[in-house]
Amino acid sequence: MKYLFAAVLLAGAVAGFSEAASAAGGCGPGWYRGPYGGCRPMGGAVVVAPAPVVVAPVVVARPRVCPWGFRWWAGRCRPV
Repeated sequence: MKYLFAAVLLAGAVAGFSEAASAAGGCGPGWYRGPYGGCRPMGGAVVVAPAPVVVAPVVVARPRVCPWGFRWWAGRCRPV
């Protein structure tokens, strides 16, 4: 039983250290640490997702129902 526990503990430690190697020095995937410690992109192109397009609501003026000098009131055109 203690050999099984030791094997599981060793496998967990190896998996933990291999995950730290893919972090690329804290820069993230596709980046590496430069000579002065800054993050630099690797040789390929960097793809950035486009920002979402926000469409403003369209306001349309209501067409005039009554002629000039009248207003819509109580279901019909009435003089002002």
